[in-house]
Amino acid sequence: MLVAAAICPCPPLLVPEVAAGAAPELDRARAACADALGVLAAARPDLLVVIGPAERSGRGPHPEGTPGSFRGFGVEVDVRLGGAKDVEPGRELPPSLAVAAWLLERTGWSDAPIEGLGVGEPLVADRCVETGREIAPRAERVALLVMGDGSACRTLKAPGYLDERAAPFDAEVARALGTADVPALKALDADLAYELKASGRAPWQVLAGAAEGTDLAGALLYEDAPYGVGYVVATWS
Repeated sequence: MLVAAAICPCPPLLVPEVAAGAAPELDRARAACADALGVLAAARPDLLVVIGPAERSGRGPHPEGTPGSFRGFGVEVDVRLGGAKDVEPGRELPPSLAVAAWLLERTGWSDAPIEGLGVGEPLVADRCVETGREIAPRAERVALLVMGDGSACRTLKAPGYLDERAAPFDAEVARALGTADVPALKALDADLAYELKASGRAPWQVLAGAAEGTDLAGALLYEDAPYGVGYVVATWS
């Protein structure tokens, strides 16, 4: 069953080499992510499943040891999902899971085996929830690292330009994630999330499915919108 979850944003800018001179702007977010991973470790999971948004080529399962890279962002930074290295050559991690792998490497994760799952933005809410239900019984003690961003429309210079619906959407997401409100996550409007370019909607709804029947409590560790994109760090334990 699900015993803990950490929710983190997934911009490659979390990696200082990618952010370059802008790296200090996300120092608080990085620190919050490290604290969130500490909560996962303290839960003593038997399995950690990392879930993040992915384009078509990155969707589906990624076994422990799958490599990832930020070379596409102009820096020679390579990562690997967990410690195993004997995986067959094949796909690389999608960017969201590469960010997760970087966070796990940065905090020295060695507490449980890891699996990755890339989730497509179009995945409907019911299927997201069902996916979560399938993950929860995978081990006696399952933890989730859930990657995803809020709206990308918080300011005029945001990737999606300014949309007045973005701030209320992000506020409700932060409230739901910070209070472990499973029904509220299930009820997120997929069409609105798409229009606001919120990449986290599907992974958050997978979390909602996995958390059904648990009594986990939420804690909001970070909420901000640098670059006009909503970022949230929260824990469930």
